[in-house]
Amino acid sequence: MTLRGRELLSCCEVLVYDALVTPEILAFCNPDAEKIYAGKRGGQHAMEQDAINELLAKKAGEGKRVVRLKGGDPYLFGRGAEEALYLVERGIGVEVIPGVTAALAASTYAGIPLTHREYASAVAFATGHEDPTKPESAIDWEALAKVGTLCLYMGVKQLGQIARQLMRHLDPATPVAVIEQAGTPRQRTVSGTLKTIADIAEAAGVKAPALTIVGRTVELRGKLNFFEQRPLFGRRIVITRARAQASTLASVLAALGADVIQFPTIRIEPPTDRKSLEAVAKHLADFDWLILTSVNGVDALFGEMERQGGDARSLGKVRIAAIGSVTAARLAERGLQADLVPKKFVAEEIVAELQERGVLRKIFSAAPYESGGPRFLLARGDLARSHLPEQLRALGADVTEVVAYRTVLETEGQEEGRQALLEGRVDAITFTSSSTVRHFVSLLGDAAMARVLASPRLHCFSIGPITSATMRELGVPVAGEAEEHDIAGLVNMVNRTLTK
Repeated sequence: MTLRGRELLSCCEVLVYDALVTPEILAFCNPDAEKIYAGKRGGQHAMEQDAINELLAKKAGEGKRVVRLKGGDPYLFGRGAEEALYLVERGIGVEVIPGVTAALAASTYAGIPLTHREYASAVAFATGHEDPTKPESAIDWEALAKVGTLCLYMGVKQLGQIARQLMRHLDPATPVAVIEQAGTPRQRTVSGTLKTIADIAEAAGVKAPALTIVGRTVELRGKLNFFEQRPLFGRRIVITRARAQASTLASVLAALGADVIQFPTIRIEPPTDRKSLEAVAKHLADFDWLILTSVNGVDALFGEMERQGGDARSLGKVRIAAIGSVTAARLAERGLQADLVPKKFVAEEIVAELQERGVLRKIFSAAPYESGGPRFLLARGDLARSHLPEQLRALGADVTEVVAYRTVLETEGQEEGRQALLEGRVDAITFTSSSTVRHFVSLLGDAAMARVLASPRLHCFSIGPITSATMRELGVPVAGEAEEHDIAGLVNMVNRTLTK
């Protein structure tokens, strides 16, 4: 997708989209836009072409900004020209944004260059599915056979017939590849020759959408096939983080080749009563130390501080402890460096390191503080454990706790993940907190949970010891725990375990 296409998606008022448009692309759309599915696949049409044309004209006629979103390029076997002409002939202005057509994407992701100085100096695009109302084929197979590399769209059902046509003009041993669901984690490529490809594709159960490439450049796939060689390629991984926080984990796993399915179990919301948060945000400079245990705490506390017109100067001489490198990084985005980031990303480690620095007395020290213990502010979630403030108070510290955000049960967006889990099609589940574990088990229920855990291919991964303890408590086996208790550590553990 081009930057211009993404820009128009973000501000459209109506979106009419096709079957090959992925959820990742739809996520770029203005959330308030009216979204209308008009997909066609396998002979089943959500909407006939005449109805699509009329819909576009009607919505544009209402003065709305309409985006017609297609897979690939709208002017290459996409009926984009037909739709544009229909609108132009009715006086409706049209802007057409080019896209990456399937042949270019599929060939590259399959490791097949379309041209090469030693193999092919020309390339042709053709459809393997012509208008069924035509009296005869408009394709000159003899001329196409002379081109070099041939890319055939929508030709899975007619693959045998296409191969027979080409064998009248080409060596039956000419290499052929069929690429299914190109550019996705479910991509699959089968290779053969003109003589064998139809039988090979049928035996493999290849289905649309797929693209066929004919020519000698197919031979280079063995050396240039990078996409399907990624370590987690084809592995299906369910992530249970809140949807708003899942992007980093999802993108890193996807970059390693995984098929990532979001199963959000929690949602982060403001506290029910904001008065305590408002109060501490006004008096941050009264504390000696501010302890932040997550990016949610950072965003909530500093968001409230900024809402009141404050900025980093509101902290005065307060020192900041951040649990985890990600929490520290979120602080850095606001121009603040954490004074303390414990080596182990767990709350208890903060106490030990504060003692080493002399901020807190040793637990067996009998000497009282001369003027009261240091003042700590803990800005945390409503489900945070009590262990850290209890330890601090036991050492003489003055501790103020404030609920900066709430963690609530997410009840939407689990349909795809639930189906994949129940069908045993998932390789791994990642848990990033105790709340994700508890809510995951609650959302599935006992019967479904037993069925999911019975899958021999399933591995369940934890971000750290507290999460692992909750998993074991609820009967979820821990296949691996991140050595570094952050997203990078979790990804490393998943990658190492699944690629053994």
